[in-house]
Amino acid sequence: MRKIVLFFLFSVLMSVLIHAQESDHFDEYVNSIAIDTVPQKNGFFQKFYRYFEGANVDRTLEKKIDFSVIGGPHYSSDVGFGIGIMASGLYRIDKENLDISPSNVSVFGDIATTGFFVLGVSGNNIMKGGKYRVDYVTAFFFRPSDFWGIGYHDAENNEKGDYKRQQVRIKADFLYLVLPNTYIGLGGNFNYVEGKNFSNIDYLHGQDKKYISTGVGPFIVYDSRDFILNAYKGIYLKLDYKYFPEFFGNNANFSKTEFTGDIYQRLWKGAILAYDLHGEFNSGDVPWTMLALLGGNSRMRGYYSGKYNDKNLIETQIELRQKIYNRHGVAAWVGAGNVFPSFGKFKWSHTLPTYGFGYRWEFKHRVNVRFDYGIGRGQTGFVVGINEAF
Repeated sequence: MRKIVLFFLFSVLMSVLIHAQESDHFDEYVNSIAIDTVPQKNGFFQKFYRYFEGANVDRTLEKKIDFSVIGGPHYSSDVGFGIGIMASGLYRIDKENLDISPSNVSVFGDIATTGFFVLGVSGNNIMKGGKYRVDYVTAFFFRPSDFWGIGYHDAENNEKGDYKRQQVRIKADFLYLVLPNTYIGLGGNFNYVEGKNFSNIDYLHGQDKKYISTGVGPFIVYDSRDFILNAYKGIYLKLDYKYFPEFFGNNANFSKTEFTGDIYQRLWKGAILAYDLHGEFNSGDVPWTMLALLGGNSRMRGYYSGKYNDKNLIETQIELRQKIYNRHGVAAWVGAGNVFPSFGKFKWSHTLPTYGFGYRWEFKHRVNVRFDYGIGRGQTGFVVGINEAF
């Protein structure tokens, strides 16, 4: 049964197999993960099967970095046919303290027939002793995008327009441990967004087509999760403030305050209940490129990312994750979100629902490839990604 499932995943997703640490020694690596004493066949599918059969074993104590790649063709209504690659690496700077979650790095790339292109890297680098940590993400992408305008009213009443979006995003947080599980830090955020070929330029409400946004600010984090990428227990709280002054090259002064609260609880064997609350609040002359966006592949799944946008956003979700057998699992969630220009103009009637379900396959040790189908109000969306949504 496991061979059939793995072969199916190969035929749907995996056209590229790379082992970054031992790419010139693939045969030796495959043979090293075999657990029986029977001589192994050397056909491609036997190697493929044995490679992924052992890929979810924690090897961070044996290697400098335990790194693997999965990729293949895909299709979505947003970007058409494409080929994507997702990679995941786990490593430990401190190999003596196993209570500290391993560091991680994820690399992703995609290209599609519509002209969509993305390339990026993200990760969490945990220093020896866990006293210092660096969280980072950087990405470049170009994509044809749909656009309805700015605010809830535009999303509900305007006809769908389109434009081409080019974006570079760099974000880094430097954390310092001050109390058990409690960090303070300083973060930086750089965003360059340029829109081209708008079908209806009036949807920008007179704003420019492109903006550079550079901000910096403090934050505080409480993090007791047992594993960053796929927590089974613990709490994650973060309050983050960024200031974007004109003298940093911004078009005008504005600020962004963001709150994230996640709770993870074991219920029964193989079951995790995960809860997420997220808020984003902007003030000042915020460009359309930095507005809070509802939807995407992590929160409010099922909604086109950015159809609903405004200065402020509140969203929440609760997800049940159940391991079924060996490396296979399922998930189901419900949630809601709301965008609004100010607290005085918040309307409960503008709250949008989301629910959905998904399949999980453990690609590496506690690192899942996820297939999610989200359902929103009048919209649906299918997501394939690496790591849990939150």
